Amino acid sequence: MSSSRIDKWLWAARIFKTRSIAAQACKGGRVTINGAIAKPAHIVSAGDHVGVRKPPVTYTFEVIDPIQMRVGAAKVPLVMRNITPREQLDYLRMIREGRNAVRDRGMGRPTKKERREIDDYMHTAEFSGSDAGSLYYDSEDDDFDFNFDDLDTPDEQ
Repeated sequence: MSSSRIDKWLWAARIFKTRSIAAQACKGGRVTINGAIAKPAHIVSAGDHVGVRKPPVTYTFEVIDPIQMRVGAAKVPLVMRNITPREQLDYLRMIREGRNAVRDRGMGRPTKKERREIDDYMHTAEFSGSDAGSLYYDSEDDDFDFNFDDLDTPDEQ
């Protein structure tokens, strides 16, 4: 049975854009293997469940092939299976849709007072889904190298 380092597998499976970003995520405690926090050198093998915390959701993947060399985006389904719970994906979709609900289009720039109100709302536990100090999800700043909407979800299989 083959195995691979978790930071190398996260990069090779296109979950992170670079291996150094994957290693930083491991060091920061954002990556788990079968429920245990993983260091960058932790070994991953077929059948392991890898969790990647990207606020506000935690993505979960099942390792199919613990590769070490990066593959094209078309071959990602041969390497891993997205088993993220439906509730997490629905929550992410709700946040993406709600981002535009704060302000009507064409209303101009918010005033200083409105900007503070928007910022206060964005950093509340109700909006972010966790403690009030956490950052809200911004798809332009994420470290993932592909769109998770293209992967199969557990209900579609």
